[in-house]
Amino acid sequence: MSRLIVNRRRFMLGSAAVGSGLVLSGCDQFDFLGQRGNPVRQVMERANVLTYKAQRTLIGDQVLAREYSASEIRQGMKPNGSVEPSTAEYNFLRMQDFASYKLTIKGMVEREVSFSLDELRNMPARSQITRHDCVEGWSCIAKWTGTPLGPVLDQAGVKPEARYCVYHCFDNIQRTLSGDILYYTSSDLIDAYHPQTILSYGLNDQVLPVSNGAPIRLRIERALGYKQPKYLHTIELVDDLTPFGGGKGGYWEDNGYDWYGGI
Repeated sequence: MSRLIVNRRRFMLGSAAVGSGLVLSGCDQFDFLGQRGNPVRQVMERANVLTYKAQRTLIGDQVLAREYSASEIRQGMKPNGSVEPSTAEYNFLRMQDFASYKLTIKGMVEREVSFSLDELRNMPARSQITRHDCVEGWSCIAKWTGTPLGPVLDQAGVKPEARYCVYHCFDNIQRTLSGDILYYTSSDLIDAYHPQTILSYGLNDQVLPVSNGAPIRLRIERALGYKQPKYLHTIELVDDLTPFGGGKGGYWEDNGYDWYGGI
């Protein structure tokens, strides 16, 4: 089983890194990644579905990611991607030390709810020392503290027809002439309700820094780093991912990355 998991991770890292490199290179010969009907892209998408189904079947829904001892934390958590959002709303919240921050749960729920940072911090908490695996090829062990996502979703009353959580962020990952493109990603409800999936507000026994996603960063510990959205402000319950962004379930997913991103 461990060999299967390692091989799956190597394949994912290799394929995602190649895919991302092709997208970001801007080379015309790799335009197929942006063409929905291209047969090569369709083969890649079918492979993503296959690996998702295989991992769900072989590993199980509730199997935990490995947790480490405090002695194995040997460096600070490496910031990467966007490290300082510049949207006006985020800057306003940051100036207030996030005193007026709200996390909103909406969509296919019985009632839309919002929670302040203090309310989230006063909920039952979980700490876990896990390894963050980045699609760029590096890893880092760190301690994350936060409230489990599942019970927070339960307070909104998730409707039976909901299938996914879409995670909306303050992070303006890309700036264009027509405006900022804000980061988003998504997961199924299995990952959302996994016991290690937490709304993290603490890192290595300190308040979560801005460079690592303050005030709230979602941790889905059985997934690669791009599935751990920083600067989270809204979770939307849906039954279909196609209305969002490019329709593939996330910013990087819209640019050729695997939607599941499991390890």
